[in-house]
Amino acid sequence: QGKAVLLGSVITGQHPPKNKRPKEPGENRIKPTNKKVKPKIPKIKDRDSADPTPKTPSIMTQMMDKGRFQKPAATLSLVAGQTLELRCKGNKIGWSYPAYLDTFKDTRLSVKQHERYGQLTLVNSTAADTGEFSCWGQLCTGYVCRRDEAKTGSTYIFFTEKGELFVPSPSHFDVVYLNPDRQAVVPCRVTVLSAKVTLHREFPAKEIPANGTDIVYDLKRGFVYLQPHVGHQGVVYCKAEAGGKSQISVKYQLLYAEVPRGPPSTTILASSNKVKGGDDVSVLCTVLGEPDVEVEFRWTYPGQKDERPVTIQDSWRLIHRGLGHTTRISQSVLSIEDFETIDAGYYICTAQNLQGQTTVATTVESS
Repeated sequence: QGKAVLLGSVITGQHPPKNKRPKEPGENRIKPTNKKVKPKIPKIKDRDSADPTPKTPSIMTQMMDKGRFQKPAATLSLVAGQTLELRCKGNKIGWSYPAYLDTFKDTRLSVKQHERYGQLTLVNSTAADTGEFSCWGQLCTGYVCRRDEAKTGSTYIFFTEKGELFVPSPSHFDVVYLNPDRQAVVPCRVTVLSAKVTLHREFPAKEIPANGTDIVYDLKRGFVYLQPHVGHQGVVYCKAEAGGKSQISVKYQLLYAEVPRGPPSTTILASSNKVKGGDDVSVLCTVLGEPDVEVEFRWTYPGQKDERPVTIQDSWRLIHRGLGHTTRISQSVLSIEDFETIDAGYYICTAQNLQGQTTVATTVESS
């Protein structure tokens, strides 16, 4: 750092040589010679033809011992228990780190913004902290900020811990849903960069080859099923070997999900569309969707402005529809006791997931 490098053609100043007589008009200015001279070809800096955009330098540095700093490599191996300190240059820095640290609002993690740099500190690190740490500069206009792609930095850190070849899982058994339209991941990540990892089916007991075409192993994600299908279902686990030791991961139940991605597939049904005064009525909103996609419900109903008391109950469960096909059924029930005139009208249910929202409606009238 600190050295300026000038790329491009080198320009040399041309000055007349000293102690040379001026040439007479018509005199040959080039002396004949038998020496072969190789023409100089200007060197052009090689660039990856597949990526015409030059890589921007990382803004991230890692705090070393005795106050030294260095730019971290793409992957790092640290011993669990060590304190990690990362800094990224800039007066408004955004951070990303393993979701595990966010899920539990971990007090071991500290993120601070200083005048000229952002600082991330993680104390008492464990194998569970293994993952990607990244930062980026932010371009802000008022309160609205966007990521500055020209100022970024990242590193994937393996925290090695005795007896932990796999990144610990919060449960002893996990479910992975197989969707025909996207990749599925068995997330058995390791804490040792050099570990050999294999995938195994529990029954019938056999190793499942990661052949690079159907299934690949990604150190940062786990075993990736590139094109999941019904035949991939079953219980699997991973095995890691490193330094003469081996370890088995938690087990994963692979379930095939037949519902495609998209806004919720929603239906609405009233217990009765014509209700007598004083009777009870309920309206049911139902969504069939992917097993791992949550659905949120919102209701609009006639007595809402008058703050008419209603009961709303949300629930969900998994249903198996043969051949291992699994669907999530999410429901919201709006119930009214002692039906009154102000309760007559449209009951509107809006269901929303990450892919969008769907609105359905039905009428309930006084009979």
